[in-house]
Amino acid sequence: MTGLAESVAVGVEEEFHVVDLETRHLVPRAGNLLQRLPDRRFTQELQRSVVESNSRPYVRLEDLGQDLTALRRTVIEAADGLGLGIVAAGTVPLVDPAALEISPDARYEQMLEDYQLLTREQLICGAQVHVDVADRDLAVNVAHRVARYLPPLLALSASSPFWLGTDSGYASYRTLVWQRWPTTGPVRKFASAAEYDRVVADLVRSGVIMDPGMIYFDVRPSAHVPTIELRMCDACPRVEDVVLLAGIFRAIVLRELRAVQNEEPPQDDGMEIVRAATWRSARSGLEGVLVDPHEGTPMPAAEVVRRTITGLRPQLEATGDWEIVTALAEEALARGSSATRQRRVIGDGGTLADVVDLLVAETRSEGWQAAFGGPVPDLATSLLKGYEAVRDEAVIEGTVRQPYQPVFGVLDRLGAVELREREAERDRYMREIGMTFRVKDEEVTEGRERMPLDLVPRLVAADDWAKIREGMPQRVRALEAFLRDVYGRREVIKDHVLPAWVVDESPGYRPAGWRVREDMIRCSVAGLDVARDGAGRWAVLEDNLRVPSGIGYATGNRRVTAHALPELDRSGVLDPEGTASLLKRILLQATAADGARLGVVTSGREDPAYYEHRSLAEEMGVVLAEPAQLEVRDGAVYAAGERVDVLYRRIDEDELLNGPIGPALLDAIESGALTLANAPGNGVADDKSLYRYVPRLIDYYLGERPLLANVTTYLCRDPEDREHVLDRLEELVVKPVDGFGGQGVIIGRDASGRELEAVRADILAAPERWVAQETVSLSTHPTFDGDRMRPHVVDLRAFVFSGREAVVPQVALSRVAPAGSMIVNSSMGGGAKDTWLLSGEAV
Repeated sequence: MTGLAESVAVGVEEEFHVVDLETRHLVPRAGNLLQRLPDRRFTQELQRSVVESNSRPYVRLEDLGQDLTALRRTVIEAADGLGLGIVAAGTVPLVDPAALEISPDARYEQMLEDYQLLTREQLICGAQVHVDVADRDLAVNVAHRVARYLPPLLALSASSPFWLGTDSGYASYRTLVWQRWPTTGPVRKFASAAEYDRVVADLVRSGVIMDPGMIYFDVRPSAHVPTIELRMCDACPRVEDVVLLAGIFRAIVLRELRAVQNEEPPQDDGMEIVRAATWRSARSGLEGVLVDPHEGTPMPAAEVVRRTITGLRPQLEATGDWEIVTALAEEALARGSSATRQRRVIGDGGTLADVVDLLVAETRSEGWQAAFGGPVPDLATSLLKGYEAVRDEAVIEGTVRQPYQPVFGVLDRLGAVELREREAERDRYMREIGMTFRVKDEEVTEGRERMPLDLVPRLVAADDWAKIREGMPQRVRALEAFLRDVYGRREVIKDHVLPAWVVDESPGYRPAGWRVREDMIRCSVAGLDVARDGAGRWAVLEDNLRVPSGIGYATGNRRVTAHALPELDRSGVLDPEGTASLLKRILLQATAADGARLGVVTSGREDPAYYEHRSLAEEMGVVLAEPAQLEVRDGAVYAAGERVDVLYRRIDEDELLNGPIGPALLDAIESGALTLANAPGNGVADDKSLYRYVPRLIDYYLGERPLLANVTTYLCRDPEDREHVLDRLEELVVKPVDGFGGQGVIIGRDASGRELEAVRADILAAPERWVAQETVSLSTHPTFDGDRMRPHVVDLRAFVFSGREAVVPQVALSRVAPAGSMIVNSSMGGGAKDTWLLSGEAV
């Protein structure tokens, strides 16, 4: 469940009524509001008295709640300037249908012509929840399977007791209004998406509905995005209840997805009992009895809700939602339904106008932010003024995420002028400790560091780090097994798990790899580049098993930022100190020699990452040597005159093994006198062609499902893939199979026509040298530009040390792309950030 659940995003569409704050009646002024709202997040609906907002998809419910809160704040602020109120509820009590109009749209005008009073009385609002389901056949299958579990969600949302000024007797009268349309209710079972689409086409051809957009089933596969959509719930005055619905619905979908994967038959009660249970929820809300989804018998609403959530505990724990959902559910049950709160106003002697005031006030409340996000900072005068980013890790719609609020509180108090002073101190300190990174042959300029370090730290949540820390060793274990296999019996090829050419034509497949003893660890230090998208999903971008750098810089970044910004509170943040000692211990596990000794080999001061080589050697207390300082005497290896049993290689294998000392070193490796970490020939396991097959290798060697996702990858050597790539060059990222450091990478959407034509010619000339990947919209992070914050793309390099045990050190390197770029590699001008891996304790 973990590998599936942790990456499934959920999003919400919310519909809002527009009311006049003086009369408390619905008014047809949505058009005026929409002129003041960003069209990418808000749209019109059938009635001119309704505005719809669209959240972005998120993996974390906390992020979804913050986005929904920000969207409500945006529409409410726009309404305030027009003397209008915003209501999130199924219905509004005070309505004059004759004063309302449908939105100016040809489709809506045709609906009015065809459906008459039904269209004019569509004075209702709902909350729709979307959950990722990439395969449309799965979405159709799951839509039927989840139907019986959804009526309790309607009860949780019930907020429409009044209809046209009268108490309807229902908690959700919106449901009865909605069900008058010809294509509502639970969806029946379909064998495939194709069958579902044929039925939809038949309905359109019948003339009863105008188009597929009028399919209003309680749950339906989206026609436009890869999601399954819940449509049966009332709009909810409180954001907390919307987030609760999203969390429960996602868990239900995940449970049924797993059941489909396990080929478990659905518990099919037929549509009649589902319709009956839906009616019961609309009638009772949370205050009466509901139909228990499992037993099909009446049961108190609170018990049904609690049983539903308890039954979803494995899925809720897999998504990290168990505590939030159970807390929100208990709060919802304690408050009672919105329908009951509205009726209580009348019972206490109030009027329908007072009910509207209650709904306006609850819609305005930021209970989600107060309960889970802390106070909302005023960004009008902060360094984040004007900050706009769609997929940001620190800011959602102008609101700083809760973990970042203490950080930006400090930065705002310092201000831009003082931050520039701190940057000057940072640069002085980095020069003092020699912490630089530059491209080979580049002239060093005083005061100019090639890997700029931004002082705004990047935070990685404890549960995110736990997923990364669990998934990386799995991946490295599979790749280690692959390396042993392809330099041995080649069973992976004999069993047709991957084609022979992936190995035999790989630039990293080297004869030297056959000189490594079977019992030696081939990948002692792996660096995996992982990235987060805007929804919060993490995926591996690259595996680095040759000479991955970044360990020393990640540790150094903490020291530099702590020196430049001592005011930041780092409690609850994992300490990277001790990483070098851990590395030494693991590297020495590679040999059984008594009193084994370790050395580090570097190409010298001209190496871009020489600072790291030197600092790691010093902290481990071991010798640092260049190739000319290596010698082999009587079968033993010496570095700068000191005997070594393990040599930590920080130099390209060709530069080391093709030099004068190379043959003698290979003899020592083959005899077991020397362990070279990392082993020669590892490049076959981290080139871009093999990347596509890593999930398959995890299954083949370990019998496990991948815990970290891959990016969809196309091999230009394959004719079908190549045709696909050439047709979509402007949409994909094209990479050389043996490239590293971002060299040769072409990002289609950012490339010029000339660049695209050049890479097209390169692919056609040597297709085996190229791969392409779907473009991942990487997350961004605030980065100080000298005056204010701007969003820069970031990724994360984390490490696995492998000896007799596999260890993930509590250190990671956040790499930062230059402004306007997606390439984060330091050799291409990228920078870095201090990375705060949160321990789970309060920050």
